[in-house]
Amino acid sequence: MDGHGSHTASTVAGNNVRNASFYGLAEGIARGGVPSARIAAYKVCDDTGCTSEDIMAAFDDAIADGNDLLSVSLGPESSSEFYLDPIAIGAFHAAEKGVLVVQSAGNSGLAGFQSVESVAPWILSVAASTTDRHFVNKVVLGNGKTLTVR
Repeated sequence: MDGHGSHTASTVAGNNVRNASFYGLAEGIARGGVPSARIAAYKVCDDTGCTSEDIMAAFDDAIADGNDLLSVSLGPESSSEFYLDPIAIGAFHAAEKGVLVVQSAGNSGLAGFQSVESVAPWILSVAASTTDRHFVNKVVLGNGKTLTVR
């Protein structure tokens, strides 16, 4: 409904897109991590949220369907106890079957800002960060003076 699934799927299996840029900056080729990958998507959440039962059922279905990798884009649960976290439980069952589970680390764990929520050791947790990337451009003022902006 909000395009989140197609967005996350494109980061995995998106084909090459030539001349991709951010308003003309950093132009190049954008592509998913493995363009030849095949994707299976499982509906887990609805307008009211994501129930533990639906999360566990999706893990069971994905494992039974023979998936090799699960990218869980639900966000980590707020439980510090693994036995109460349906994502940690489902991921553990997947790990027992040799299926790697990848999840966002979450950026507001128990220690607050700049800490992570998802810490189950059997889940590959990926965190976002600030990168040292600068977009350099020139601005020409009305008086003809040129400024370099970054």
